[in-house]
Formats: sequence, structure tokens, C-alpha cells
Amino acid sequence: MNAAVAGPRDPYQDGQPQVLRSVAIPHTLRGFDTHPHHRTFDVHLAQGQVQRINPSDADEPKAWLISAPVDLHTHLDKSYTVGEVGAAQGDLGTAIARMAQHRSTWTADDLHQRMSRALQDAWQHGTRALRTHLDWVEAPAPLALAEFEALRHAWRGRMELQCAALVPLDVLDDIRAGARIAATLADFNQRAGTRDAALMGAFIYRNERMDDKLHRLFQLATQHNLSLDLHVDEGLDADARGLARVAQLTTHYQWGGRVVAGHACSLMAQPRDEALRTLVACQRAGVHLVALPTTNAYLQGSWQDTPLERGITRLREAWAHQMTPSVATDNVADPFYPYGCYDLLESWSLAVQLAHLTPAHEWLAAITTHPAQAMGLPWDGRLRVGAPADLLMLHAADPWSLIPPGRLPRTVIRAGQVATPSALGPANPTLRGPLFA
Repeated sequence: MNAAVAGPRDPYQDGQPQVLRSVAIPHTLRGFDTHPHHRTFDVHLAQGQVQRINPSDADEPKAWLISAPVDLHTHLDKSYTVGEVGAAQGDLGTAIARMAQHRSTWTADDLHQRMSRALQDAWQHGTRALRTHLDWVEAPAPLALAEFEALRHAWRGRMELQCAALVPLDVLDDIRAGARIAATLADFNQRAGTRDAALMGAFIYRNERMDDKLHRLFQLATQHNLSLDLHVDEGLDADARGLARVAQLTTHYQWGGRVVAGHACSLMAQPRDEALRTLVACQRAGVHLVALPTTNAYLQGSWQDTPLERGITRLREAWAHQMTPSVATDNVADPFYPYGCYDLLESWSLAVQLAHLTPAHEWLAAITTHPAQAMGLPWDGRLRVGAPADLLMLHAADPWSLIPPGRLPRTVIRAGQVATPSALGPANPTLRGPLFA
């Protein structure tokens, strides 16, 4: 059995295969009332839902139970290209240039294969919803948009998919180009029958006339009813202050709750008081912050010597100021990050270690409930009676074992049944059931 999909079975038999016995549930994922000293629970599943959650008699947990993860920031179209393009060795500009050259060779078949492989990988590791950025460098829609729409249809009812157009801010500043891109995204949402199937995005970093261009971006978003998902301040220059301006404009245009800001690495280079003022402005404006630890640890900081800087944003400070930050996968096996896979727990594990996130188990909200809120999913990811039984059981006996040497063993549960290694995509939805049988 593939350890990445299903873990040990015997401790959970107990003669009742629909009951997950003696599991720990992080406080940040509990959507039910319980005594604060209760450490373990018996979770009953029936008809694809959580039926009951009862305190367990066991003092120590046999496993940790969380909702299936939500990956808020990925790049499906770039995935698995590092073998052809090469690694950028920490140089963001080099990665962008190499990707631009390689993008000119992309075909619909190439994109379909790469994006399908990525989704299958995410599915196998337990992901239930995912948002991808799609490179969009001129007014006409890229080939990747049509491939994404087809995949979104194929995965419907299994994994919720959203896309964000990754557009250079200067392209959006062109009146005709910006209007055409916004209209294309709005048409996509109309076909999908939902507001946030497609979002407007942009790369924001120390742009000339940045204020004018950001105003244009927000005007397009509000005119076409588009939410925003932005790459902001992806670097360690202290004078990169795009995030602060995004927060101000989110308030000005009353777009709170509809703006996600990814990266924000420059907060690490700025004086603490300045960074905290920006985070407070984001919290008040309703800007959601997402950290991308794998890519930014690889790209940011010196490559001449061991880097002193840490390529991650101020996650602890954000949460301390009533924000609900997320952690996401970002790049996989491309020049921006030549390693990795679509196991969101790996990105979470690195974030815990890079940013000293403690207690680590409470920060599992950063890959479950927090991104579910940012994506506007019907289920917020909190475990409660009536919630979907789309779960991950993490085979760790204590909080310290959640970051083991090697990949964390887990059991992926879909609609109350254990997913097998063959249940990777929409063409083969086989589940093994009943649970743990």
C-alpha cells in the first residue's frame, strides 16, 4: 500500500470500521463545542459526512485528524519543466526569462499532460481544492486557460479548482489589453456559474508608476466583478512596499475579502514597526496573506554564501494581528523551484521550521480552514457534525511527529472512504470501503 495515501489500519478497526477512534483534532480546526481539556475524540462517519464527534476515553491520540487540505497558490502550467529549462539557482529574473522563452514552445497537449499530472499528485496527497496561477503575458487568453477549463470540468465534484491570471502589471496598464483580459475572466466565471472560478492577478514589485497601475488594476476588478490574487513584493528589498498600497486600495475600492496577496517577502527586510503597520492595514482592509516557503526559500537570499535572510513573510506577526494567513505549494519542479511535489504538508512543514510556527499542530489551519475561507469554499474546513467526510488522518502519535524524517504517513479519506492509490483522477474514482475494511 502506498504510504502517502493510506497509513496503518489496525489501530482503527475496533470492530467499528466507520469510527475513527482516539484521534486528536487541532483547536483551530474544531467546529464543535468541547471541554478545553479533551485531547482525543472518536469521530463517526456515515453517508459521506461526519455523523458524531465524541470525547474519547484514551489519554493519548493514535493519530491527528484534519480536513482535507486546500492549496491556495500553485502554478500548474509551469510544473515539471525544470528538466528542459534548468534551475535558476536562486535568481528570480533568470527564472522569469527562461520561463518566457520556454512558454513560446508550449502546446495544448504539453499543458494538459503537465497540469493533469499535477492534479493527480495533489489528489493522491489529499488536496480537496486548489487555485493555480496561469501565465498571461498579453491580451489574448493563453492556451493554458482552455486546458484549465477542461480539467476543471473533468474534476468537478472531486476537487474544486480556481485559476488566477498572472499578468504583468504593465500589460494591465494598457487600456485595451486590460479590458480584454478582464472581460475574458468575467466570461469564464459566467460559464462556470460562480464568482471566483477565475480571478484577476498581477505581479507587483517596485513598478514604475505603481500607484497609477494599481488603481487601474482595482478599477478592472470592480468593473468586472473579479476577485484579485496578486504576487506582491516577492523579494528582500526593503523599499518594496506594494503590499501596503494594495491594502490601502482594497479599502478605497471596498474590495475587502476579495484580495489575496502572495509572497510579501519584503516584510522581512523592513523594520518591524513598518511591517506591522502594513499587516494591520491588511487585516483592516480584508487582504488575505499567503506564504510560499519552498519557492521563496530557494529564490530569496544570497547564493554566494549561506543565506542569512529567510525567504518567507511574517506569518507569526500576521496571525498575532488577527489575520488568518495561509501556506501554499507554489512552484513544483520548474526553474523557480526545481524540487518538490504537490504534497501541501511538505510546504507546511518547511514553513513551520523556517518561521518557527508554534504550536505546529494549530498552524495546520494555514493549509485547511484559512485557505478555504480565502477561496470562498462552501465548507470552511472545520470539523463538525454534518461536515463532509473529506479528511486526512496523519499518523503521528504526538505533535512533534507531525514533522518526521521523510514524508508523513497519512490516510486520505474521501466521502468517508479510504482513497486507494489508483483513485488519482476523474477517470478512476474507485474508493476502497467500508472505511478501514
